[in-house]
Amino acid sequence: MPRTRLYRDGVLISEGFPVADVSDHIDDAGCVVWFDLCSPTPADLGIISEELGLHELAVEDVLHDHQRPKLDTYESHLFLTVYHVDLDKTSGRLRSTEINVFITKTALVTVRENDHFDIDELVRRWDSTREMAKHGVVYLLHGLLDHVVDGHFDVVQSLDEQIEGLEDELFDGATGNRHMQRRTFEMRKSMVQFRRLVLPMREVVGSLLRREIDIIEPVMTPYYQDVYDHVLRVAEWTDSLRDLVGNIRETHLTLQGYKLNEIMKKITAWAAVIAVPTMITGFYGQNVPYPGFGASIGFWTSSSVIVVASFVLFAIFKRKDWI
Repeated sequence: MPRTRLYRDGVLISEGFPVADVSDHIDDAGCVVWFDLCSPTPADLGIISEELGLHELAVEDVLHDHQRPKLDTYESHLFLTVYHVDLDKTSGRLRSTEINVFITKTALVTVRENDHFDIDELVRRWDSTREMAKHGVVYLLHGLLDHVVDGHFDVVQSLDEQIEGLEDELFDGATGNRHMQRRTFEMRKSMVQFRRLVLPMREVVGSLLRREIDIIEPVMTPYYQDVYDHVLRVAEWTDSLRDLVGNIRETHLTLQGYKLNEIMKKITAWAAVIAVPTMITGFYGQNVPYPGFGASIGFWTSSSVIVVASFVLFAIFKRKDWI
């Protein structure tokens, strides 16, 4: 069911009315209409297009998923695409919901890709600042953008916490190499996807603040400036976390190489210790006479040399921390 609301002079006077009734109110300069559609059909979008006179290219963008976050300007309206993002803290994977917005002087239309975006939370945000409703569409749009950007903030903060956990696991050595590699890969993949959704938001909000668009009232400019500041902070935070994930991966590979060198060093040291008795027994295994041949003194002499030489090599390697 579509969600609808009607404001007149900043006061909510009706909600839950049919979308077909929107045309009865959009021509009234004192009225502001909002309605929301979730996973609409082409027929539903056709009705909206007729009611509001939307451009066919904007309607076509709604029908094609995975649009880049953007703000398009048409003669009669603006078309905005943003993404709400959730993070699965267990797997580290992102779940994004595309939100398309049609903006006219008297109407705001939100079109959600699916129901993962909690529209009720957005309505509660609007209702918590009802005194700002007198600013009309600009007020509704600010609440939407502020809610989306706050979600981005929550995601980047969760990513930061997970990366700190990866750092602890990296130096504790409590998890296996396969687990660490998998977590790092998933985290890097999520960071790339999140960055692709967040960075264009700077251009989107920045374009709304430009004077040539002339949609934001001067009294609402500080509120949009605040959203823009949050967008910049999220973008900068995302870039720093992406670099940090890359550093974790490089450090993990470095630690693996260091560990391999330690293993090879120990194997080489033990091979050197074993080589001494091998050399001596091999020498005494020759089928030729030698000092002590055929006598017990020869056995005790070779055994003593093996023990002493092995002990000396072991002590030397132990002092050098090779064993």
